[in-house]
Amino acid sequence: MKLNRTYAGPADMPATIPLFPLEGALLLPRRPIQLTVFEPRYLEMLDDALSGERLVGIIQPSSADGAARAPELYPLGCAGRIVQYAEIGDGRCFLTLMGVARFHLAAEPPGVTPYRIAVADYAPFAEDFTEGAGEAAVDREGLLSTLRRFAEVNEVKIVWSDIKKASNEALVNGLSMLSPCGPREKQALLEAPDLKSRAEMLVAITTIGLVRGDDAATQLH
Repeated sequence: MKLNRTYAGPADMPATIPLFPLEGALLLPRRPIQLTVFEPRYLEMLDDALSGERLVGIIQPSSADGAARAPELYPLGCAGRIVQYAEIGDGRCFLTLMGVARFHLAAEPPGVTPYRIAVADYAPFAEDFTEGAGEAAVDREGLLSTLRRFAEVNEVKIVWSDIKKASNEALVNGLSMLSPCGPREKQALLEAPDLKSRAEMLVAITTIGLVRGDDAATQLH
């Protein structure tokens, strides 16, 4: 295990990684996600990951029965590196994953661990390893306009000074992860081919949600 490990491209990634299926979870490159682990199989997964590459694959169940022990999974997830870890003391562990790159779930080896393992293919997502890839094509003003409307309608306080400092990549990926949209929309944001497409999709998803909210408010009155 190397501290402060960096990954320059698909060739730097291990062939297999442990999987953490989690409905409604979205992880994207260079953005953090905080999780609490308590199931014995995932505590074992965490223990193994900490003694190895510290990588975990976040992936969503695709089946209707997401609570099943081995649900069907979407074919695309995102690998994250454990950058923070703490034992809470009541059988739970808290961890922070930092997104590294997306992967295709190429296969799952026969079960030799209580948790699932992915044969991960990162080759289609080589740009994920390059910070800021595709930023210039993002319609930043269009995204900010939608964010302003969302904040006004939902009475959400935005620290605009922080927003102004954020790069286009951090803005698009961060807002995508924070979006209150459902699991299918989260998966669509994950599968967006590039940053521009993700930003456009985020605007569309948010706008649809705002319109539906306006329609619901009108019916109540």
